[in-house]
Parts: sequence; C-alpha cells; structure tokens
Amino acid sequence: MNDPLQDPDFFRNPYATYARLRSTAPVKRLTTGSGSGRPSYLITGYREAREAFVDPRLSKNTARFFADQPSRRDLHPAVSQSILATDPPEHTRLRRLVARAFTTGAVERMRPYIDEFVDGQLDAWAPGGQADIVADLAVPLPVAVICQMLGVPEADRTQVRAWSSDLFAAGQPQQIDAASHALAYYMGELIATKRDQPDTSLLHDLIAVRDGTDQLSESELVSLAVILLVAGHETTTNLIGNATLALLQQPDAAARLRAETGVLQAGLDELLRLDSPASIATFRYSTEALTLGGTQIPAGVPVLIAPGAANHDPTQYADPDQLDLDRDSRGHLSFGHGIHRCLGAPLARAEAESALLALFTRFPALRLAVPAQELQWRHTRLMRGLVALPVNL
Repeated sequence: MNDPLQDPDFFRNPYATYARLRSTAPVKRLTTGSGSGRPSYLITGYREAREAFVDPRLSKNTARFFADQPSRRDLHPAVSQSILATDPPEHTRLRRLVARAFTTGAVERMRPYIDEFVDGQLDAWAPGGQADIVADLAVPLPVAVICQMLGVPEADRTQVRAWSSDLFAAGQPQQIDAASHALAYYMGELIATKRDQPDTSLLHDLIAVRDGTDQLSESELVSLAVILLVAGHETTTNLIGNATLALLQQPDAAARLRAETGVLQAGLDELLRLDSPASIATFRYSTEALTLGGTQIPAGVPVLIAPGAANHDPTQYADPDQLDLDRDSRGHLSFGHGIHRCLGAPLARAEAESALLALFTRFPALRLAVPAQELQWRHTRLMRGLVALPVNL
C-alpha cells in the first residue's frame, strides 16, 4: 500500500492512521517515499512492538545496510555512527561505560538547577499576558540542563543551543550536516579542556570512566557528548509541549495536578503514553527473515516500531485515546524497551515534572490562546511535537 505516514492528516493526528493500520494487522508492509517502491514494515501493535524492541534479528547498525550505497550527505560520524546505531557487543560496551557516569544520582543532583531554571523562565512571564510553551519553556529547558551537566560554559550555550536546533531542521540537509560538524568540533575542544582542567561535570566523568582496562576512545567521547546533548533535547521538548496540551484540554486533570501532591509523578507515565514524544523509533533493519504478528518480514528491509501506535493499542489500554491519570501506564513504550531503552529517561521525567508542576500551579487560569485545531504539528514521522503552543496566562 502507499505510504500513509506522508499524509498531512498523519501529522495532525497519527493515532487515527495507526488505528486504521492496526485494525487489519499489527505489522504492516508499507511503500515508503514518493513512488520509490521501497518496502518497509510498520509495527503498530503493543505486544509486537515489545517483541521487536528486543529481537536481535532487528539491527540498529544502519551503516551495514548502506555500506555499498554512496551517500550525498555529510553528517559527522559523531552523529551518523553513534551509540544509537550500534548492536551488541559494541553497544553493550558503550552503554555499560556511559551508565557508570549517567546515574540516577547524577539526575537527582540536577533537580535544584532544573527547578531554578524553570522558575527563572516563568518569572519573565506577565500574568494576564501570553507565552509560547514550546519556545519559552520546552525548548530552552532541556538544552540548558544538559549543557549544565556536560559543563558547557555559560557563554557558549546560546551557540550550542542553535547548533542543536539546526540538527532537527527538517528538510534542510545541508544545515543539519553543517551543525553536526560544528557540534562535534566544539565538543572535541571542550573534551580537551576538561582533560587539562578537571571538574565535576558529566563530561569529565565520561573522560575518566573505565571498566577494567577499557575506556572510551576520543571519537566515542565526542559522539556521546553530541548525542547526549541532542537526543534528550527533542524528546523532552515534545514531552513538555504534548503533556501541557493534554492537560489544557482536560481541565479536571490539570486541577488534580494542582490539588493532589504526587499525582504528577504517577500521572506522567499516562501523559507519556497518551501522546508519545517519539512517534516512531529510530530505524532498525532485518538481518534475516522473520515472522512478527503474523506478518512475514524479509531480510534486509527497514522495520519501524511505532511507540505512539503501541501506546494506543486497545488490547493493552482500554479507551486509549482518553487521558486517565489513575491508569497504570508504567508499561508504555515512549522511552523504548530492552537494551536500547532511553538512557536519559530519568532526566526527561525530572524536567517534565518540574516544568508541568510549576506551570499549572503558578498559572491556574492557563488557557489555550488559539483553538486546538489551529495548532501546527511538526512534519516529521519520527517525533510528535508542536511547532508552537501559545497560551493565555
């Protein structure tokens, strides 16, 4: 069938498309692109998505599938050959080393900074005025936090944030490629500085981390620094924007968030499930033929796992299109599943909790400034996020 993921209606509401595809089969063969005829397989069922996330026959090492295909792109290897595009045993080794530095304790130590940054952003908003949740809060917060963790000097953060934003410039390949080189060069220089002038930053921890005689190489350090910066940026921005919109559209839920201590901590999983910031996970490729959800998948084809679709599978979640803060949604797939589950999930949660709690308690009369149907969604299949979210304070 033709690619339904290019339909403008998909970007406005992917869940209707996912439901239609799932109603015929939880794993569906699609023809991607405009007339290219290249097949791929989209997974929309919850059980099938969980299986696919841990199936070793689905490889993340995209380079092996494009080794004989010349590329017109000029992405820096720090981005194109990162930990996100590796399989075991290389992935196991890198993840083990990074996890030693990127701990839950490190995230907890960042909470005062996160709260302070959120308060500083909201202090600039005039009660009774207007703000854009995306531009004024959801975009700057995650970049500021990861810059603080990595030890990026304050004077450099505006430029680093601009490069990070350019990496997600949909439809602008030259801009994306240039930003990848600029960020990689900058991070290489910053690593050299941290090596000569040790501090307490996450970047210095990564420089120092060892597992016996094993440690990160220079190219691995640069790649991890870049990926830590950009990977959490997009996801957390979309999480804050999508969750805010969901709460604005259900005032009773927003009122509970303000009135009941602790409701957000449990309810955040439901907000993540309802409108996942990652609609489709980064690509995998089949290394051999397999059968999943009753569908035969040949070797050597792209396989797209859709957390956004799986989170709305009615066989797993009753009334999946409804926000229910009392629902047990801890099994959602918005952060992935298995060995590639998002390493920065605790940090994303901490940032979203701080932003949402401060936003709805400080501005109890918060309302959308435009009708919901007029909001613009980003035209990307992988991520689910708003271009802007204007609100009346």
